[in-house]
Amino acid sequence: MSDMSEKSTEPEEDQEQSQARWINPWVMACVGLPLLLFAAASQVTIFVIQPIGALPEGKTLIISRMSDTKFIDSADAICERTQGGVSLFCRIGAMGGVLKNAQIYAKLPYIQWLYQISTGGKEYDR
Repeated sequence: MSDMSEKSTEPEEDQEQSQARWINPWVMACVGLPLLLFAAASQVTIFVIQPIGALPEGKTLIISRMSDTKFIDSADAICERTQGGVSLFCRIGAMGGVLKNAQIYAKLPYIQWLYQISTGGKEYDR
């Protein structure tokens, strides 16, 4: 009789192990993906350069994170934060400082909605 009771628990154990194997990838994805995104956001900046005279088509750069940049940032947003407004000289200085000190990982076309996120929805004259 004891042989039958042992045999009846084996399929249940296999089923539990099978379910555990099925759940683990989902648990790992649900926990791992946010951690991966957080790690990436803390290491890179999406830096948006609005179209201006010197760069009429604009650019979006993926750069190394600097102490004074946010995850999504722009020269205009830096000027607004540091000086309370945007001027051509500040814009040039902010772009120069970022481009001189950051490592550029990727160059993309100008993405207006990222620029608007960086400035809190404000648009400044080109």
